Amino acid sequence: MHLTKIEGKQISINDSLEINPEIEAIIKPYRDHVNKDLDSTISYAVATYSKSDGELNTAIGNLFADAILEQANYVFNKRTEKNIDLVLVNHGGIRAIISKGPITTRTAYNIMPFENSLVVAEMKGKTITDSLVYYLSKAKRAHPIAGLTLKLDKNFNPIEALINGKAIDANKTYNVATNDYLYNGGDGMTFFKTNDSLHVLNYKVRSALLDYFKKADTINPVIDDRFIQIK
Repeated sequence: MHLTKIEGKQISINDSLEINPEIEAIIKPYRDHVNKDLDSTISYAVATYSKSDGELNTAIGNLFADAILEQANYVFNKRTEKNIDLVLVNHGGIRAIISKGPITTRTAYNIMPFENSLVVAEMKGKTITDSLVYYLSKAKRAHPIAGLTLKLDKNFNPIEALINGKAIDANKTYNVATNDYLYNGGDGMTFFKTNDSLHVLNYKVRSALLDYFKKADTINPVIDDRFIQIK
């Protein structure tokens, strides 16, 4: 006997399908438990924040980067007795707004639905100036940063770049926190691969946000002068 014909048909999956009561009875307690955890209040937002609210830096982006700096630095310092100098993550990584009112666990999952983890790359100051700063100036997007202050002229050329308020030392090694997606070249950020050493924190970006929210009680991030254009 030889196979001569294969036939198939499309079975649509939609909300019109009947629920199997036996399966639903098994799933419902788990679903209710997960939803209760996701909808539990862990902080409070005094306003609504969106990544479209600013030009080169946004309140939600600043919160995102600051939360990573604070939370990841605790882990990094415990392991290395060193500190993170700057954070760079991507504008596209923020996937939802923060609405005014209660912040829940679900909020953090909506903002960061991906399973990205945090890493710290050791990078020479020259690489940061020639590649990272150059990338930010040409991207013209509000990529979240912390620890780095960057000013551009009217033509988007860098006129000042500081790390922790000081001029970047070309020969100094800085600890730069990002996520594993960007470290591996996501969003065209190929410069991370030129690092001197890499520290894998085994700490998800979402977990850092959750830990930050639980500590913060109330959030009130603002647009500031960490990344601006002088016109």
